[in-house]
Amino acid sequence: MIGIVDYGMGNLFSVSKGLERLGADSFISDDPEELSKATGIILPGVGSFRDAMSLLEKQKLDEFLKKYVAGGGYLLGICLGMQLLFDKSEENGPAKGLSLIPGKVVRFTGMDANEMTYKVPHMGWNRLEFKHVSPVIEGLEEEHVYFVHSYYADTDESYITASATYDVEVPAIVGKGNVFGMQFHPEKSGQMGMSLLKNYLTLVEGKGKA
Repeated sequence: MIGIVDYGMGNLFSVSKGLERLGADSFISDDPEELSKATGIILPGVGSFRDAMSLLEKQKLDEFLKKYVAGGGYLLGICLGMQLLFDKSEENGPAKGLSLIPGKVVRFTGMDANEMTYKVPHMGWNRLEFKHVSPVIEGLEEEHVYFVHSYYADTDESYITASATYDVEVPAIVGKGNVFGMQFHPEKSGQMGMSLLKNYLTLVEGKGKA
């Protein structure tokens, strides 16, 4: 049973419908006690990093997620939910994250090395480039997925499972132990997105190893 964290800023319906299409049982909750019973957790998110962290802290979900992961539970962050996995973000001034994966979240500059401007946010389909072996990409080939974001993770290459290029290298899938993140929206990314979610479900069900 997958628990979807409801802290007031997640695309809950979209994620739950994606899981439903895969035949997975899931529930939406803001209660740490209820979420602790989940076999795996998804942390979605749309909006401001600082506001999201404030809401997580207010509901004591930040400490719960850290304990859940420390106890061996699997966690997948999606879009803003992935960014929250890192140490901090520069969005709206410095803000602390969950510190489950080392790194910081920075904004696209909107200007390339030749001083030509480019559109921010990064919106639309972009191709993944696999960087490291991970159970979430097992058996898959590099395909396009759907992004909508103005900020991206600045992290060590060792944590980047897959990246995309949008002027700079954008960490698209990250992972550390039993913690995973997807900057794009897998539930809106066609068959590729469904396959990535299915791999996460397989891992949670104990059929794979992190």
